[in-house]
Amino acid sequence: MSFYEHVFIARQDLTQSQVDELANKFAAVIEKEGGKVTKRENWGLRNLAYRIRKNRKGYYVLFNIDAPAKAVQEMERLMRIDEDIIRHLTVKVDALEEGPSIMLAPKSSKHSVEDEMFEVENESEAF
Repeated sequence: MSFYEHVFIARQDLTQSQVDELANKFAAVIEKEGGKVTKRENWGLRNLAYRIRKNRKGYYVLFNIDAPAKAVQEMERLMRIDEDIIRHLTVKVDALEEGPSIMLAPKSSKHSVEDEMFEVENESEAF
């Protein structure tokens, strides 16, 4: 089985409980097809960079998935049909991240990750 990170954005006019029901529905599709959702994060209602289908905000949800490609394809097919999902993205990764994602990490740790990236860039320029 392969590892995937999947993020979807639900419409802004839904309630939090409806977003949770959507996440449960798509997690059940993955499990039905023989995979599992190893991590689920709700990033909450966030501003979009531009309007999508007359929405300026959306509820973001992240899944870390360990499943065969067929399961992910079926979930994506159902998301394209569902009117409550305004956008989704699936990325195949080599390994799943442990702990909270960068979106849920405290601001102090976000800055330390950016500082590490800056230091690596500076070291590569020195060579």
